[in-house]
Amino acid sequence: MILPVVAYGHPVLRQLCADIDSSYPEIQTLIANMWDTMYHSHGMGLAAPQINKPIRLFVIDTAQVYERAEEDEDLEQFEGEKGFKKVYINARITSLTGSKWSCEEGCLSLPGFREEVSRESTITIEYLDEHFQPQTETHKGLNARVILHEYDHIEGKLFIDHISPFKRKLLKKKLDDITAGRVKAGYRMIFQK
Repeated sequence: MILPVVAYGHPVLRQLCADIDSSYPEIQTLIANMWDTMYHSHGMGLAAPQINKPIRLFVIDTAQVYERAEEDEDLEQFEGEKGFKKVYINARITSLTGSKWSCEEGCLSLPGFREEVSRESTITIEYLDEHFQPQTETHKGLNARVILHEYDHIEGKLFIDHISPFKRKLLKKKLDDITAGRVKAGYRMIFQK
């Protein structure tokens, strides 16, 4: 089922999200709905707060981008890794290393809004997979960037928190328009009341 995406300005996007366990109600249905919502909205990732659930859960599919990059012979952004499709539950970043690199980011909660963001190139993350099995992985390049973007959501942060206060001030009108619902997204959204 395709769920509405929470828009910038909604308080759930600024909450530190709670851990869950395998008894969380209908978790597999929720995960399936998140995949449906992400693909319908043309995203690479989606975090639970973006569908109004303040829990530490996000999904990522960089395989779709990897396949396009492979066709265009433009795999540099993946730094030797392949794309993947994964579920992350109760994730914790344990290491941020490598030199920072800038790349334009967007977010389903901020439709039509893209900005350059600088992030570390390598991360290590501990999490539970969709079967609640513990995992530890290190990722680089675009995979690391997408994980960090979605991880920010479960920490109550947004990618715009990584741009300068001066730049955010310049973009205030655009951000206010999103909060007020004066935006076209191409998918259903929930706006702050």
